[in-house]
Amino acid sequence: MLLKIEKRAEYSKSMVYLTPIIALVLTVLTSIVLFESLGVNPIEALYQFFIAPLDTQYEFSELFVKATPLILCAIGLSVGFRANVWNIGAEGQLTMGAIVGSSLFIYFPETDSVFLLPAMIIMGALGGAAWAAIPAFFKTRFNANEILTSLMLVYVALLLLSLLIHGPWRDPAGFNFPESQTFSESADMPILISGTRMHFGTLLALFAVFGAWIMMARTLIGFQIKVIGEAPRAGGYAGFSQKKIIWFTLLFAGALSGIAGLSEVSGPIDQVVPSISPGYGFTAIIVAFLGRLHPVGIFFAGLLMALTYLGGETAQINLGLPVAVTGVFQGMVLFFLLACDVLVHYRFRLNIARKATS
Repeated sequence: MLLKIEKRAEYSKSMVYLTPIIALVLTVLTSIVLFESLGVNPIEALYQFFIAPLDTQYEFSELFVKATPLILCAIGLSVGFRANVWNIGAEGQLTMGAIVGSSLFIYFPETDSVFLLPAMIIMGALGGAAWAAIPAFFKTRFNANEILTSLMLVYVALLLLSLLIHGPWRDPAGFNFPESQTFSESADMPILISGTRMHFGTLLALFAVFGAWIMMARTLIGFQIKVIGEAPRAGGYAGFSQKKIIWFTLLFAGALSGIAGLSEVSGPIDQVVPSISPGYGFTAIIVAFLGRLHPVGIFFAGLLMALTYLGGETAQINLGLPVAVTGVFQGMVLFFLLACDVLVHYRFRLNIARKATS
């Protein structure tokens, strides 16, 4: 064969950061073929995806509105992934955070206290953490696979949301539409830039990025997470409890996902509706890996994935492309990222060995 694969003596640090870029380049090249097959000018399509959504200040601010829940969920997931705790249920934890957090306003709609929104944020975090505690319990008590339990709980949370919004939470003055009453000003996320929808949740996401970086780089719990993830036996000999790390990482991810859910219903949506998220909890998995499980990388990866949402909507309106193109684009990013990750531990070399001529 012309090429052969060799295992590296040690993993390539440069490839850890280069492979996301390679994956993005391959995604763009593949998307050109996709647009051609759909009969759309690839240059125009790429412009609508990556440039047009940032034309104005309002559109640019929408990038942060979309990125906020992605970053919050991905930060929480990345901490668990560093410890080999595979939480796939951020979407359900986001939904439960929205339900529990918004319940304060639903049941006390006349409250105009300045403490209402902070209490809703705390309740949202507790709701998401409580939902993540279920797979944590089954993992530590019965060694149940957290991938399956957290994923199945997503659909339970979505059904619970549907039950509430089609039943006791439906606005009596809403003409029978399945939605709650609109949140009051005291329950709304403050707007950061006048004339846009960029809200206080964006600051919470930035705080999560900074806090997670400090935790992983400067604290004992961050050190324990990294040791348990990379060398569980060494962690056991050092006295680190794997069960405690499982509980901590799942509760941490659930809390941040819950805040993400509350920031959606209290921010751009401004009420509880049957569909709170277009799949932010699942897309956050891509964001976490594209950002290399590093808080700063996740911040930029979150902005990129948010741009695919905005670009997909723009392309749908201006070019008539199906909305599913957004999901295809995100799927290609993950596919190529996983494929390119082989370069971290392996390398391709030219096979110059030739058969001796007789």
